[in-house]
Amino acid sequence: MLTAEFDGQTVRHWHVDPGGGVHVEREQFHPTVYVASDRDLGSLADALTGDPKVRETAFERWRTNLHDREPQRVLGVTLDRAADVRPFAREVKHTHERGDHPPGTYRLYNVDLTPGFRYCLATGREPTPSRSLRTTRLSLPERSLVDETLEGLRLDGERLDGTDQRKRESLREHLASHDPDVLVLSAGELVPHLAGDGTANVGAADDTTGANGVDLGRGPGYECLAGANVYHSYGQAGYSPARYDIPGRVLIDRSNSFLWGESSLDGMLDLVELSGRPLQELSWASIGTVLTAIEIREALDRGVLVPWNKWEPEAFKSPSRLYDADRGGFIFAPEVGLHEDVHELDFASLYPSIIREYNVSPETVDCDCHDRADVPEVGYSVCDRSGFLPDVLDPLLDRRAELKRQIDAADDPERVAALESRSGALKWILVASFGYQGYRNAKFGRIECHEAINAYAREIALQAKQRLEAGGWRVLHGIVDSLWVTPARSDPEPLERIVADISASVGIDLERDGRYEWVAFPPKRDAPGGALTRYVGKRADGEYKLRGIEARQRSTPPFVAERQRELVQRFDETRDPSAVCDHLQGTLATLRRGDVDPEELVLTTRLSKSPAAYQQATRTEAALRRCRQLDRTRHPGQSVRYVVIDDSARQPERVRLAEEEPDSYDTEFYASLLLRAAASVLSAVGWDLDRIDRYLRETVDACLDAFGG
Repeated sequence: MLTAEFDGQTVRHWHVDPGGGVHVEREQFHPTVYVASDRDLGSLADALTGDPKVRETAFERWRTNLHDREPQRVLGVTLDRAADVRPFAREVKHTHERGDHPPGTYRLYNVDLTPGFRYCLATGREPTPSRSLRTTRLSLPERSLVDETLEGLRLDGERLDGTDQRKRESLREHLASHDPDVLVLSAGELVPHLAGDGTANVGAADDTTGANGVDLGRGPGYECLAGANVYHSYGQAGYSPARYDIPGRVLIDRSNSFLWGESSLDGMLDLVELSGRPLQELSWASIGTVLTAIEIREALDRGVLVPWNKWEPEAFKSPSRLYDADRGGFIFAPEVGLHEDVHELDFASLYPSIIREYNVSPETVDCDCHDRADVPEVGYSVCDRSGFLPDVLDPLLDRRAELKRQIDAADDPERVAALESRSGALKWILVASFGYQGYRNAKFGRIECHEAINAYAREIALQAKQRLEAGGWRVLHGIVDSLWVTPARSDPEPLERIVADISASVGIDLERDGRYEWVAFPPKRDAPGGALTRYVGKRADGEYKLRGIEARQRSTPPFVAERQRELVQRFDETRDPSAVCDHLQGTLATLRRGDVDPEELVLTTRLSKSPAAYQQATRTEAALRRCRQLDRTRHPGQSVRYVVIDDSARQPERVRLAEEEPDSYDTEFYASLLLRAAASVLSAVGWDLDRIDRYLRETVDACLDAFGG
């Protein structure tokens, strides 16, 4: 199945044929949700008899959580339409429960499933297409969307010429001749923009297209599934654009698809197969949502219903146990300085591998059938019965391991890139499997699992460190699942042997990620000790590895990022900080002459709050003022791109938006960014910002004296 569309009691699902064709089917679909209670459910069943949303009720037997050994009696409620599910659930909680019953009397299950995912689960349909999908890419600059033009429209990377009407005709011809299955859009707003009739109402299909509009689907019209909204997660604001649906084709909005940015279509289809979630719904899903879908399939296979709201509380802990348990992973602070002959070691998918190797799962940790201290430091017991979470992760770990083997064996760059993108998609799911155990809303999460995984990880890191040091190696740095080591004596034990011993001892593969000619660990900027997540190094194969410094930061202007890479290369060639600063001097001269294209100096800032909430006179606030002047709307979670024109000027003259195509810039502001970038490279060898600035001034003064003499 390619995609499904819901209209009342009817679902229309589109299929692609192995031969390249496409066909559509219609059928009735009535979803079922479940209600459990410690009280008699007969009165609720009677009360639902006259509800027009309810087709029928029936008592069934299901397990309602992972801890249940036996199923219990629950009320299954079959509804008329997929759109009735949430209204019905709210009605049960707010009407039938309220009054004579205390809160929590009725517990609902299988409620918050997306329509396509629910349909596939209920009918057993596989959403994985039976052939390769044909794809078309469309992009349009944001400025053209706001100005309601098609200036800059690109089709599969090629810019379309001519009038807007001619561009629409070219697009219609392409859709007819290529008949794509997937449309990859720069922004979902392209759908109503190309239709030429404004945005459809949320939840309502619009079967009309303007006289000059383009129908992007295999049928007329489109539907706005959800309007744009701002959300907050872990203290950060995010922006979710409006979502659209068109008949017979999958829409992937690049601005609203994390998985598209981190993977490829093949990687996303791997996740469709694993999760059972259709490609359209998977494209806008978060990593946690995909993991939850995989967990839901496993839970239902085990006869366990999916809770609407998580209500399992954290277990009581004494202060001493809380102190032992509430800790993160072990970190070995880096040794500040330049180190040669360094080897990086990584545990393969450490946290998910711990889950599988040690059977960590919500129903196995601190179970009520064992009284023993299995988890180091914390003392939790771990049940011997096969855990839910290890069974969820087992196929993911095996598939990623196989992909990594294929990557190592492949010699075609295109095939390697394709395999790496598929492996990357699985990596994110595996990473989330650990973090979601501590997430308060995770349907199958439990904080005690999170604590147990960290405890095992700390013990594994200590065992690895002890074995390495016994073999004549010194650990320079270690964080999460990685260790950097260098010989501590002239004749250390072969690293291959030590790695094999550690892998066998802990039950998780420790892999050699590579050897470095040198690695520089810089100090923290405003505190003693080494920076945990910043370093620069040169691998034995000649590749530079940069982590945490400006060149890896999304906000850094391209000019600064590229010049920093040059400074790294200069340092590698000379190992002389003064030579690096001499090179920096020339770059600063170019900048101060005004010879840098302002387009290379664009800063990108992600908004953390609403524009009205910015009270301080920052550069971001100045950029937002210019947005208002140009009638450009910005929401929390979106980015604003600008060039600093005069950092001392009043708001909003301080900056120009990138789309204004500025022709000047504040040379000293960007010089300060370059100096900071140089300090990130040289601070590991004792050249901080002050020393670099002092050297540059002394060099300039010396040159001027020579000129004057």
